[in-house]
Amino acid sequence: MIRLNFYSIFILFFILSSCSVDNGNFVINKKDYKDKLEGFWLGQSIANWTGIITEMDKIGIPTNGKGEGFYTRKNWDGKDEPNIWSNSSRYSTIDFNLAKSDSVWGSDDDTDIEYMYQELILENDNLRLRPNQIRDGWLKHISKEEENFLWVSNQKAFDLMQEGVLPPETSNPKNNQFYEMIDAQLTTEIFGLYSPNYPGIGLSMAYLPIRTVARENAAWISEFYIIMHSIASIETSHKNIKGKVFWMSEQARKVLPNASYSAKMFDYVKSKYESGISWEQTRDSLNYKYQINNEDGYNWSKIDRSCNGCFAAGINFGASIISLFYGEGDFKETIKIATLCGWDSDNPASTWGGLLGFMYGSKEIKKMFDLELSSSYNIHRTRVGFNKPIDDFESMAEKGLLIIDKVVKRKYNGVVKNNKWIFDKSPTRYTSDFVDEKPEIDSPPPE
Repeated sequence: MIRLNFYSIFILFFILSSCSVDNGNFVINKKDYKDKLEGFWLGQSIANWTGIITEMDKIGIPTNGKGEGFYTRKNWDGKDEPNIWSNSSRYSTIDFNLAKSDSVWGSDDDTDIEYMYQELILENDNLRLRPNQIRDGWLKHISKEEENFLWVSNQKAFDLMQEGVLPPETSNPKNNQFYEMIDAQLTTEIFGLYSPNYPGIGLSMAYLPIRTVARENAAWISEFYIIMHSIASIETSHKNIKGKVFWMSEQARKVLPNASYSAKMFDYVKSKYESGISWEQTRDSLNYKYQINNEDGYNWSKIDRSCNGCFAAGINFGASIISLFYGEGDFKETIKIATLCGWDSDNPASTWGGLLGFMYGSKEIKKMFDLELSSSYNIHRTRVGFNKPIDDFESMAEKGLLIIDKVVKRKYNGVVKNNKWIFDKSPTRYTSDFVDEKPEIDSPPPE
């Protein structure tokens, strides 16, 4: 029994800490970080394909008589209902949707643009992609004639690129009416993992990729996720994953302007969680406050007549915070709640599946399921023009390490030595060593 407790404590310490501090330096073991990056891709894929089952099944306010109401926890393991565009469902049951070891994970819009940005950074040897590099990458790897798996703001930005418009003008509200849709949230979280412990660097790297498709609240929300991913590497004194995740969310909250509806949504969901009511009651309350009553200046349910703002960044951010708090750091529970919460359910599920997958690591995620999972990834399901149509999570993680090597040497003034990253420990706005300075949210950070 003593040995079991010691082992449990050791595993928890390993999960909560991906780096150590030595004489004022951060020291991160690249082997450990590689497992975490593999966990990011695996966790994201598990959550993405689980969330796809219920994507747009339930959006609260019906559109054309479809999508009314919401699922509850009682619907897990139950029958899946058609989404708002279909008369039948291709899935029989709401449950974890897993790719076995002899199968392949398919790419989707929740993972494929991140994959593309990773390739573009390495191909161009540039940590801050330029407008023309982003445009050229999009035009090369996104199909123009066949199904391209783009929606709302991503699709509009792609159309504008084909007309010769460069980012960030592709998200200018004058050009792109979908500038506050969900798109940037699902394409940029990975930049936080490229900047372990220093979210400001990740925000700088992601500034233009975010504003390729997003402005205002949609951009700030994307930055919120990047910050959480970046500081997940910081060693803290929290006793469990729940405590650390909650701390991370509080640090990331600092990037949301207090007057914004995104900040108010975060605070509202947090208050409801702390009140002790169920996640279903909080979700219903969120829907009433923002979708029906349009409080705090949130009116996308009225502006978007196609599905009452079902793709909007705001309401899906609110739903994601519900699954974050009520999931309490538990990988499976967080994905279950995200999958059942409504609207664009595969997006919040993918975001937290990736983050928690990173925090737990690939080895630990695999232990949570009773079958051997695939590590193969078919990027050509949704994108085109890559040298390796069927990739694998290990190779994808190794490419992430190459990018971080560049970040450590070029941005952190650190070194790569003995398969470790070593760089100075300095206070930042988004850590416990809080520096009271206004974050850059309206203009690009300096080069």
